[in-house]
Amino acid sequence: MAGVSVIQMFGRRVAWRKGCEWHNHSRNGQRRMAVSGQSPYCSAVESPAVHHAGTGRARRKILTLQSMNPQVRAVEYAVRGPIVLKAGEIEKEMQNGVKKPFDEVIKANIGDAHAMGQQPITFLRQVVALCTYPDLLDNPSFPKDAKRRARRILDSCSGQSLGSYSASQGVNCIREDVARYIEKRDEGVPAHPDNIYLTTGASDGISSILKILVSGEGQSRTGVMIPIPQYPLYSAAISELNAIQVNYYLDEENCWALDVNELRRAFYHAKEYCNPKVLCIINPGNPTGQVQNKHCIEEVIHFALEEGLFLLADEVYQDNIYSKNCQFHSFKKVLYEMGPEYFNNVELASFHSTSKGYMGECGYRGGYMEVVNLHPDVTAQLLKLLSVRLCPPVSGQAAMDVVVNPPQPGEESYEQFIKEKDIILSNLTVKAKLTEELLNQVPGIQCNPLQGAMYAFPRIFIPDKAIEKAKEHQMAPDMYYCMRLLEETGICVVPGSGFGQKEGTHHFRMTILPTEEKLKILLQKVKDFHIQFLEDYA
Repeated sequence: MAGVSVIQMFGRRVAWRKGCEWHNHSRNGQRRMAVSGQSPYCSAVESPAVHHAGTGRARRKILTLQSMNPQVRAVEYAVRGPIVLKAGEIEKEMQNGVKKPFDEVIKANIGDAHAMGQQPITFLRQVVALCTYPDLLDNPSFPKDAKRRARRILDSCSGQSLGSYSASQGVNCIREDVARYIEKRDEGVPAHPDNIYLTTGASDGISSILKILVSGEGQSRTGVMIPIPQYPLYSAAISELNAIQVNYYLDEENCWALDVNELRRAFYHAKEYCNPKVLCIINPGNPTGQVQNKHCIEEVIHFALEEGLFLLADEVYQDNIYSKNCQFHSFKKVLYEMGPEYFNNVELASFHSTSKGYMGECGYRGGYMEVVNLHPDVTAQLLKLLSVRLCPPVSGQAAMDVVVNPPQPGEESYEQFIKEKDIILSNLTVKAKLTEELLNQVPGIQCNPLQGAMYAFPRIFIPDKAIEKAKEHQMAPDMYYCMRLLEETGICVVPGSGFGQKEGTHHFRMTILPTEEKLKILLQKVKDFHIQFLEDYA
């Protein structure tokens, strides 16, 4: 099948095309569609005929790649893309006895802390367990401070049950706790529960806000400014909403700093073909790990006011600060400190989550957003939109409550909570430094300091011969590199092309979440592979 493109999809059958004839074959529970030419699709895929037994009649499928929502078809999400699917295939092969040149697949593609071996925070699990099974409230082995929080949450739930729907905006007492948390974090800057919306992870909040922001047609279509490199949620949501993606580039030579002059360049260029009205900031950065200083945030806020932009501040890594010279500054606090002209006018939505930080509770899908300076009429429309999905998972809301209302000094769980939290964050600090140092020892790899978040995004040199080889396989060069890395070492990372990068540069993203011992093994394998890769394509 030389010269034929191959696409793998889950299913029960395999189909490939030679000329105009389609062949089906079962193999390993996968569907393979191979189509000659550049496009992986053709009319036979777009509207295949289905034969009904006993009737002799054929009916074309109503839902095909051609007839489906084109915005959904355009969505891409590299963090769980082809590399991860291939890693899953390799794991299944190894389970079935197929020998590989490695003992295990190390999935460093995603920030899933507990999957990497991080232990949950005891107090958080205790409160959620008590809320889930209230009979445990009579169990003397659970601490009193956990029981107090669980009772308060249950008293705010209909029927005193976590299994009931909450208000679409979230359980009232939890929104009150979020507001208090924000006020304390921001050293007295006022926060109101009415501006708090509990969400299904931060992603749900980001998508919801973008839905009400996107409008217009043609040159008046909403443009959404996002950092490059970016977290693929943003490009995926923009594609799904048929909005216009406006890229602004972070400065890799300056530790991935955000330059307001680059914002202006991107903004004024975008005005030629769309209506840029949304500016997304990820701080600390994902995948780049930079932490913005206060002056930079002030410049961004001033730019937003000057140009009439709605700000989205993705702050889910606010607890993940590793560099001694860096400090997290919330956009909300800086906005307030800039004075009434800014605080009363700049529209800002900020996001947080249970999934990152020291908690790592990805599976609970807990999160919140705070939205300030939203027009009252639009607030009503947002509540209407949120009511369509009824409510976020109430168990996730309970987990979020523990994040914003942890044990306090004098409570019986405080010492254990602080000990567990500090161990997790100190381990991440060690691994951030270790990753930076070891990657920078590899010829042809350059890694900026990991100031925050939980990823490294090193720049990798790929020889011209390897780039040509990637073209033969119809792959981006760093996709080819990462696929080779996976197949030869069992290490699963995400190519930088899935996050966006400057033309002519190549990167990959890896998480620093594996245990320190496993992380050292991973980094040694990357070093050995990269050196051999450079020799192979010299």
